[in-house]
Amino acid sequence: MVEAFKAKNKINGMYEIFENVYVFQFARDFMGRFVYSFSESGEVIKKSDDEKLESMRSLLGGKGFHLAKMSSMGLSVPCGFTITTEACKNYYENNKVLCPKIITEIYESVKKLEVSSNKSFFHLDQYSANKFPLLVSVRSGARSSMPGMMDTILNIGMNRIVAERLLSHIKDEVFVLDVYIRFLQMFSEIVGEVSKSELDFYNGRASEDKVRIFKKLYERNTKKTFPEEPKEQLIEAVKAVFRSWENPRAKFYRKMHGISESEGTAVNVQMMVFGNLGKNSGTGVAFSRSPITGEKGIFGEFLEKAQGEDVVAGLRTPLPLSELKNKMPEIYSEFSMISEYLENEYRDMQDIEFTVERGKLYLLQTRTAKRSAEAALKVSVDFVREGKTTKQEAVLRLDPGQIERSMYPCFDYHALKSAKLIASGLAASPGVAVGRTVFCAKIAKDLVNTGEKVILVRRETSPEDIEGMQAAEGILTACGGITSHAAVVARGMGRCCVVGCEKIKVGETSFTVDELTVNEGDFISIDGSSGKVYLGEVQAVGAKFSPDFEVVMSWADELRRLGVYANADSAADVRHALKLGAQGVGLCRTEHMFFKEERIKAIREMILSKTDLERQSALKCLLPFQKSDFKEIFSVLESKPITIRLLDLPLHEFLPESDESLEPIAHDLGVSKSQLLEAVNLLREFNPMMGHRGCRLFVSYPEIAKMQTQAIIGAAVEVFFEFGYKVEPEIMIPLVGDVEEVRFIKKIITETAENLILESHCESFVKYKVGTMIEVPRAAVLADKIASEVQFFSFGTNDLTQMTFGFSRDDASKFLNNYYEKNIYKFDPFKHIDCEGVGALIKSAVRMGRSINSRLKIGVCGEHGGDPESIKFFNELKVDYVSCSPYRVPVARLAAAQAELARNYNVF
Repeated sequence: MVEAFKAKNKINGMYEIFENVYVFQFARDFMGRFVYSFSESGEVIKKSDDEKLESMRSLLGGKGFHLAKMSSMGLSVPCGFTITTEACKNYYENNKVLCPKIITEIYESVKKLEVSSNKSFFHLDQYSANKFPLLVSVRSGARSSMPGMMDTILNIGMNRIVAERLLSHIKDEVFVLDVYIRFLQMFSEIVGEVSKSELDFYNGRASEDKVRIFKKLYERNTKKTFPEEPKEQLIEAVKAVFRSWENPRAKFYRKMHGISESEGTAVNVQMMVFGNLGKNSGTGVAFSRSPITGEKGIFGEFLEKAQGEDVVAGLRTPLPLSELKNKMPEIYSEFSMISEYLENEYRDMQDIEFTVERGKLYLLQTRTAKRSAEAALKVSVDFVREGKTTKQEAVLRLDPGQIERSMYPCFDYHALKSAKLIASGLAASPGVAVGRTVFCAKIAKDLVNTGEKVILVRRETSPEDIEGMQAAEGILTACGGITSHAAVVARGMGRCCVVGCEKIKVGETSFTVDELTVNEGDFISIDGSSGKVYLGEVQAVGAKFSPDFEVVMSWADELRRLGVYANADSAADVRHALKLGAQGVGLCRTEHMFFKEERIKAIREMILSKTDLERQSALKCLLPFQKSDFKEIFSVLESKPITIRLLDLPLHEFLPESDESLEPIAHDLGVSKSQLLEAVNLLREFNPMMGHRGCRLFVSYPEIAKMQTQAIIGAAVEVFFEFGYKVEPEIMIPLVGDVEEVRFIKKIITETAENLILESHCESFVKYKVGTMIEVPRAAVLADKIASEVQFFSFGTNDLTQMTFGFSRDDASKFLNNYYEKNIYKFDPFKHIDCEGVGALIKSAVRMGRSINSRLKIGVCGEHGGDPESIKFFNELKVDYVSCSPYRVPVARLAAAQAELARNYNVF
């Protein structure tokens, strides 16, 4: 910080003495302290550049930063000081003990606060009876906004003697008792850890009784005498707020929003102002624009004769802010001007807490307002149109996750209040679904054909369930993680999905949750955005795309470098992906095409073939189906790029799993049940994920690769002659680990493709590429050798992650929570790319691949391709594109723009 100030303020080898010497001196002192007053922090903020502002925000926390900044603007902020996030870290490093230096600085700051407020913080050994008593609030304030997740204590400094002194000044016994009891209740609950329900039980008692009871409850819980000395109260309150950083709700909130556990919280100690002091007093919370719609104007709530917690905590029903205009028109007018001023200063919509004490307006907080997705989009567009911000700033400030949530239907807020929650799992694919429970994919398909809406419930899904998954409104599984088969396929289809719901026990025609049994045909409702499962039918509301959405997406496309493709396996998926802004298809998985009823028989005949001739005959039956699928996809894509992954599925996945289904399938195939069972047992693998799949199938059965190439190139030829579209399919070899595998399979592909193109006389019009999926760590290590044989890489980050970590994505959810709780892992590596491990392999492979082939096209097609955090990393590596499920395309477009802006403006 010192060097930065030197660089900023140096002129001809000297410092600007008159204006900046204080700031430079203060910045130097800043490094060794734990506590700063709002006024001195505000002076540094006023003269800081953007980089320093971020450092100050991290040090002071969001609330402390904004209080200091508002103080420096000359706004009416009750004086106070901030105990920094560094003090919080020190507290935890010191086994939850405040070190003497922090305590000393707090006491020194209290003395300064007494001077600036002209009030007296009572001491048992000395007290100025002539001065108004100084009471303070103690509030949390982390770097990242965590509304309501940590603790606040009001009226610190209160005791019987102070109550008497306060009464002598105020002459309002009801007010004094209210202040005293509020203090005792909050202090007992937060410092003494007395349950809120127990404290609430005594709220009907007389005031004197409550004073005595609350102290007794505190003493019972802590085994300590209730502290009467205000200094002791203050220190205990500070420690309690620091402890609240680790309370369960705060930890859950940080995990949900990706906030680092190491940030810590600051604590703000501030002179109390009283909204419950007479009829010209009150408190409120307001937004500079509507948090629901984004409409311009002041929206909020106000309570007369109340303290701030009454509004924030919902303890009383507030009045609309318009009532403030009627009751205190001058205050309303002043607040309106301040709201506009703060919005202009911060160049964003504001959430403002205020208190009116005896006709004087005080600001207690301002922060960037939380808002609905609809409001976020409207505010972004309006701010640019009003000249308050730029397109770049507007795009950077949007939350990609919020945009994603806006694209899906959700349950009606009021309907949820009466809904019966029966279980929770992992939110695997967003949106909501309501339907009758079914436990078999075929039954799901049959019921949907009769007009029913169903939810497919399985222990886990397999590729054999594909038609039932397609038919169902949503999918619920008892096992698996967010990259399990059910999750990945559901996201690709745009189906709502909840996985890993381990509380449910799935049977053949019912599932149980504790004592509850849900039978086939019973209605359930599932929320793929939260992972919650409800009994019965919960009313849903649909998603809408506003004109503002299209405007913001156009800005994102203008500002991003990274291409955004979609993972799509059918013409319908492709059509939807293009509608959402995809530039092409980055992953078309061919195995899902084989599970349709008319095709599964041919693939099973191929598997059961004893000779090459039998196998080729079965594949010949499949060829027209495959070519038809590709032709339909190419027709929708027109001439946009597509990467097609050749078959990547263990063959046993195409055979029946249960004994009951063996007999009819054997009969259909014209073989005995024992022959089919023998084939099933022969193909069954201990670890299918690392078994006979991907390129290994083509080494064993080259005719599969040949048939699929014929289908791809044949479709490209027909689409060119029928529609004039010049499709250039990219044929991808999956699961390679050695360059010799690539050479062997590439030869099959190129010979087959060249022969077809020559026969069709369209050498000048039909082009293709051959590449590979990098999903085996060995392939990443040998990327330079592999790059010499291919024209593109596509990183399959799902398999690359599980092979690098050495655990299954389907089973990891069973133990990863233990890792998060013990801070071994900070995040789910299947959700955000592991930059240190998996990311290092990708980075090395990109570098080595392009050192051999500078024109090598590189993309990412795993689930990480739709994750904003991972997109930042891929953008830094300068890969060409990311590919994700169609429903995540707008998220990826926005995240790609943000990543490029962050890289160019160095705001990571």
